[in-house]
This record gives sequence, C-alpha cells and structure tokens, in this order.
Amino acid sequence: MSDATRTEADEDLLQYPAPPPVVHYAEQALLGALLLVPERLKTIGPLEPEHFANTAHSALFAAMRTVSPPPPEVHQARPVWPSQLLEAAQPQARALTASYLHTLISVCPTDTHAPAYSQMVRSGHARRVLRRHAGLLAQAARAPGPDPARTVLTRADQLAVYLDELTTAFPSHPGSMPRTPPPPAPTAEASVEAEDEERMLLATATAHPDGLPRMHWLHEGDFTVPAHAALYACLTALARRGAPVDPITLLWEAQQRGLLREGLQPAEVLGLLAHPAGAPEYWGQKVLQRALLAQAGAVAARIEALTADDATSVHQLTTGSRRALSALSSVRSRWHQATGDFAEKPTARQPAVPRAPAVRTPAARAGPATRTPARPGR
Repeated sequence: MSDATRTEADEDLLQYPAPPPVVHYAEQALLGALLLVPERLKTIGPLEPEHFANTAHSALFAAMRTVSPPPPEVHQARPVWPSQLLEAAQPQARALTASYLHTLISVCPTDTHAPAYSQMVRSGHARRVLRRHAGLLAQAARAPGPDPARTVLTRADQLAVYLDELTTAFPSHPGSMPRTPPPPAPTAEASVEAEDEERMLLATATAHPDGLPRMHWLHEGDFTVPAHAALYACLTALARRGAPVDPITLLWEAQQRGLLREGLQPAEVLGLLAHPAGAPEYWGQKVLQRALLAQAGAVAARIEALTADDATSVHQLTTGSRRALSALSSVRSRWHQATGDFAEKPTARQPAVPRAPAVRTPAARAGPATRTPARPGR
C-alpha cells in the first residue's frame, strides 16, 4: 500500500518523524504475519510487548498474548480474531483502527519470516535500552548528587549487567568490531571549582609531602589545568627521589623541567602554594572524583554514538560498549584505592541450574589400613 492510500488514523500510529526507522517496518511485518497466521506466535521466540517501539504495536501484541485465537478453520472463514484484538487493544491505543490492521496484513511479505521479524524487533529494543543506559550514565556524570562517584559507578554496573544479558541473548558473528567512528574526545572543563581544588592540592601536598608516596592513585591526567598537572609531576618526582619538598625546591624543579619558559612565573607558582588547608588526600580525592565523572561522560558519549549508528548489529554494540566501558575501569580502580571503597558489583541474573547431590566419601585416615578378619566358613 502506498503512502497516498494510508488513512489519517494510520499515519497517527507511526509516531515517528518521516521517514520512520527500519524497525518500524519489521514491527508491522511481524504483526501482519501474526494476524494472518496466529500459530506463528509459537515460533517467534521470547518477545514481550515492551519490545515494540510503537505504542499501538505494543498494545496490539499484548492483546495477541491474552486473547486466544480461534481454530484455524474459523479464522480462515471469518475475521473473528482481528475484531477481538481490536476491542482488547483500543483502550491502550485509541488510534488503532480496523483499517490499520488491514494495513499490517498488506505490508507483510510472508508470514513464514515471522521469526526473523521478531529478531529485528528485539534488536531494536536492545538498541533503545542500551542508549537509555548510556543516557543515565551521562546524566549521573553531568549532574552529580550527594555521592556522585557511587552514583556513576552504580550506573556503570547496571550498564555492564545489561551488556551481559545482551551477550547471552544475541549470538556473536564474524566482523563483530563496530566501524562507527568515535566522537571527539571531550576536553577537560577547567571550572573555577576544579581550579580551586587543584590549587589546594598543590599547596597542601607541598606543605605536607609525607602523604605523596601514598597518593599513587592520582595521575597527572586527572587534572583539568595543564600547569597544575605539571607542578604535581614535579612534586611526585621530588618525593620519589627523597629530596626536600617546599615551595622553593618545587620552584627549582619546575625551572629544571622548563615549565617557567612555558608561561609560568615564579611569583605565580609561589602564590599557588601560599595558603595550604586540609590534607592532601582530601583534595586528591576531589581531583580524582572529577576525573572519574569526566571519564564516565566520555564512555556514555561513545555508547550513544554507537547506538545512533543503525549499521551496527547488537553484537557490535555489545563489543563496542564493553571496550568503551573498560576505559572507566582504570579510573575506577584508582578511586577504590583512594577511598578504600570496594563495593561489590552486581552480576547478571543467571538461571538456576539444578545440581546433583554430592557423593559423600569417608575421609582417609592416616596410618595403616584397618584389617577386617575373614569370617570362618560354615
């Protein structure tokens, strides 16, 4: 049926800006196949109403799951089942009409391909859910709450669990690496708050250098200001050599590394170190937490870019998302080292596997074997 012959109610069911995605046509073909041959419901595999992107399609499939189809001979003689489905689905989808059911039947190439259409619908749902997980991770990274690191890591764990479920549900295939180009690397935002935290870290670490050897979990790449990262590298180098650490020795080390030729002024360096307050570990954790949130945002952006590429299969999405998520593992490990918080990660739900009862064998005893005297014959 051409677009010109579709009714206005049929167009309302699309719910997409033109043109609709390919999965929309897969949903139509699947529902048309099931309207033609209700017995195909037994062959389409694990499919749920929420797997459909279109609300009307979801309501119609939910009705198919609840309304028993008539016997094949009755179904071929009279359209009893479509009328029953329409009555059951219309309370959830007011725009659903009898003409649209005829449209679904007419656009179905063949009912024998219903399992393939069902797999396409599941793939579309997997892409949307994965994008939703990435959005939640990005939201947690952009708008942190009272415990931003824990929130971000919880979202990352939920994403990892869903990736495990996709690995089980969708088989692998050759050429599984995604070809989607990565988005531009996000630049570190040197906000006023971030600059203040980094300055306080430099000042307190210079005043209390004994804590520097314990702060191996903080790296130069965690800083948002390159000059601050370079000065922290000078501090850690002095601490590793066992050299004296104070503002003057730090200034000398910066000069030896050529930092004063790159725009830093001696008075500026000394001004950064003038007002220490607190402990270096506290400010170091602040800097590392900001780096953790930034890395989580980069991971979310990469996964969103993968899901936006319709040419990627679900297995490619899973592989690419795992690689992106692994970039968060290093920062996460250092965060746990800094805070001592080794929270247990959630795991994917596994089906219960019955186990055979273990055979209990008597434990062997040390010493010579016990001899049983032979019974005399009668």
